[in-house]
Amino acid sequence: MQREYNLSEIEAIAAGILAASKYKIIAFHGEMGVGKTTLIKVLAKQLGITELTNSPTFSIVNEYRSADAIIYHFDCYRIEDEIEAYDIGIEDYLYSDAWCFIEWPERIKNLLPNEITKVHIKKINEQLRSIHLKN
Repeated sequence: MQREYNLSEIEAIAAGILAASKYKIIAFHGEMGVGKTTLIKVLAKQLGITELTNSPTFSIVNEYRSADAIIYHFDCYRIEDEIEAYDIGIEDYLYSDAWCFIEWPERIKNLLPNEITKVHIKKINEQLRSIHLKN
């Protein structure tokens, strides 16, 4: 999946990601402010999460549950090194068969399994983004 999209199309983009992803671990790459968290909120909603979802910037990981899904949302921006990720038990999350949405995955790249979906988002202007999904 590779395309440009307007922010008003984010629901369709999220549905496309869920349909195209071969894996439940999805790594989101993109600069700060590109909309990674916003997209993850929409993905969580489409997976049945009704509670308020927020960026786990300070907690590093948030957990959400619906009747059909468990989602772990990681924001690895503040992780100093991979040992810190081990300290939060990242391997337990990654091998739990739950959905794992990871912002700033480059901070833990050596800990990620090979079987992940990578989503790259780039800001074109205030309303337009490009997205590239690779399994």
